Amino acid sequence: MDERFCNCCGKKLGKRSEEDALEVIKEWGYFSGKDLERHAFILCEGCYDKWIGTFVRPVKKSEVTEAM
Repeated sequence: MDERFCNCCGKKLGKRSEEDALEVIKEWGYFSGKDLERHAFILCEGCYDKWIGTFVRPVKKSEVTEAM
């Protein structure tokens, strides 16, 4: 398995089963300025918390009864 690092702070992350993180893959379509590019990044939980703290509208949260 490839090593995982937070794209924001550079922290080395454990395996997926050891340490959770936000992993985003976005395929940009037409009319975006990034036409047909695929962007991917990982944020550790700390950087995710800092990032969403800057949002004007809060993240919607709901309780999950089973972990995937």
